[in-house]
Amino acid sequence: MKFKNKILTMGATLLLSISFSGHTYAEARLGEIKAEAGNAKMANFDIVNAKVTASDNWLTFQMNVSGKAGKTTPTPTGKLEGSDVFSYVWPTKIDSSQVGFDKEQGILAMAITSHPDFDDTPLFDENGDGDLGNDGTVWHSHWVVLVPDNACGDGALKVKDIPKGVNPKLPATWPGLPILIDSPGYSPVIDGQKVQVRVPFRNAKELKNVAFDAVTSGLRVNESAHAPLLCIVDVFDVASGDLSLPGKVK
Repeated sequence: MKFKNKILTMGATLLLSISFSGHTYAEARLGEIKAEAGNAKMANFDIVNAKVTASDNWLTFQMNVSGKAGKTTPTPTGKLEGSDVFSYVWPTKIDSSQVGFDKEQGILAMAITSHPDFDDTPLFDENGDGDLGNDGTVWHSHWVVLVPDNACGDGALKVKDIPKGVNPKLPATWPGLPILIDSPGYSPVIDGQKVQVRVPFRNAKELKNVAFDAVTSGLRVNESAHAPLLCIVDVFDVASGDLSLPGKVK
């Protein structure tokens, strides 16, 4: 599968599309997205199904891959600038204001990430060693807002930057980075082929039939550590095949 990682903007609505060859389109039945295995070079990021379910005040994001979920993490570089981030991501049509950002900021996504060269969860000690600042490799959760930026590559996506002098609305657990990211500390469960995270969400049942997709991807910190700070530089797999967000919250 040869992705070109091309993200297009159509009108006022952010629509995602990825050019590819040899990809089998997925099916979305009862809200779940099912995809054929073998569409990613790395089996640990080869999506075979994904779903998002709502119950009372909880959302559960789940993704299954053909390999061993979470086994592959980025190679450390020894510095923040130019370092890599691997991720399991659920882009959604949930409005950004639902999790503490301003309204209509871009594509709100739940992401499970690993990045050995920095720690962006300053409130949490994921590896339990008493040091809050050395846990980046441990898979952890984020809400992120994604927008296109040609500075990341032709039509590529980034985590939305916060320009100097701008004071947007931010969640209480924002980690202090100049991007629209939240580090809420929801612990993912990674077991065998499954990646799952359960997220508290007030009135979650009201999100029934909200659209979502699932993506595995690589991101990279800017070599100069300034905007665009965090770009998507590689798409490993897309559950739908074309980022059409065919899944529905159930």
